[in-house]
Amino acid sequence: MTNKWNDKSWQKDFLNMKSHSPADAKLLMGGVKGLKDAWRLGVLHVEYEKLKKIQDQQQ
Repeated sequence: MTNKWNDKSWQKDFLNMKSHSPADAKLLMGGVKGLKDAWRLGVLHVEYEKLKKIQDQQQ
């Protein structure tokens, strides 16, 4: 994978793609504070990749 660990551009893009729960929005904007947050951020990243792929196919 060519992504850098500190690259947060996908998080800003994902915030604009759909509505999120307040907890997920806080995580996307504020970052990881523990193991549970890291796991949830990974789940959100997978969801982002799926939505991005669908969005790219529609264009």
